[in-house]
Formats: sequence, structure tokens, C-alpha cells
Amino acid sequence: MDVDYHKEQNWVASQLSTTCNVEPGLFNDWFTGHLNFQIEHHLFPTMPRHNLYKVAPQVQTLCAKHGLTYESKTLYRAFADIVVMLQKSGELWYEAYHLDVADEKQKAQ
Repeated sequence: MDVDYHKEQNWVASQLSTTCNVEPGLFNDWFTGHLNFQIEHHLFPTMPRHNLYKVAPQVQTLCAKHGLTYESKTLYRAFADIVVMLQKSGELWYEAYHLDVADEKQKAQ
């Protein structure tokens, strides 16, 4: 997910704004090793993965109570988002790499 750095955001809001879950289900739970509960994993990093689903309803209630977004996506949407973010990251790296090469060429002249 896009990260928008808000220094005034508390830790819980920061975790929720930078991650999302993949919808639970027999296949998704197995395929992701229960890490489709990324929100809960970020809030409770030492909790065993197979227990993350147990706290999800309480986290959802907490989010609703405090007006925080609890985002859950399909597995397909999550993979598509990863590809888009990898593209953006690759473009940033490519631009930074070529900027350094252009600077070196100017210094050599």
C-alpha cells in the first residue's frame, strides 16, 4: 500500500494505513500460511500465525469504533497491487541509478 507519512498518526493508525488483509478462506489461509491477516500480524507480531484470525473480529470492532479503515482485499487484487508497487519501485530505482550515471558522466567531463 502507498505509505503516507503522518508524524501525528498514532502507532495503531499507522499500522492500519500501511497494510491490508487478504480475505480469509480455506485456500487463502493455507496459501498465505495465515499471513493473509496482515493487519493483525502488524499489530501483534509475536502472535502465532494460526491465531491471527481469532483477534480479527476484535480489531475490526476497534477500527469501527475509532473510525479507522480496516481494508481487506481479494487475493487477486492483492497480487495486482503488488505488481503495481513493484513497477513503481523499479521505476524509482531505475531513475535513481541513471541519475547517478549521468552525474558521473558530468564529473568525468
